[in-house]
Amino acid sequence: MSVTPMPSHRTDVAHHAMPLFVAYFERLREQDLHELARFYARDAHFKDPFNEVQGLQAIEAIFQHMFRTLDGPHFLVKERLAQGQQAFLTWDFRFRFKGKPDWQLIHGATRLQFDAQGLVVLHRDYWDAAEELYEKLPVLGSLMRWLKRRVAS
Repeated sequence: MSVTPMPSHRTDVAHHAMPLFVAYFERLREQDLHELARFYARDAHFKDPFNEVQGLQAIEAIFQHMFRTLDGPHFLVKERLAQGQQAFLTWDFRFRFKGKPDWQLIHGATRLQFDAQGLVVLHRDYWDAAEELYEKLPVLGSLMRWLKRRVAS
């Protein structure tokens, strides 16, 4: 039995757009933020554990804040899946807090939705702020670890 493939004029958007998006983010520097418009629709929606914004300017402001508050932020995409207009990435994010010598590492994932032109209309980051960030902070970390032990008992 032979199967005729469905036409793919819209179905391969993520497959084509995702590699360009990944390459951009893996080399992202503050001076590259003006290029976000090459990857995001003007009214794109962005959400992570700390932010929920809509619009290219608001998304750019989040990344500007990242560069102002962190030293050496760098994304490394570990895995990627693309189907239709959707993509899913897992990544590591390395950085140092300004003025601190120790590198930090956050493991996370991103869901992307692309429009027909290959621009991101939805960027949703998933990562556990308690485990990946709060537990690593001196005072708050002690409290978070204590709470985790109490809940697990």
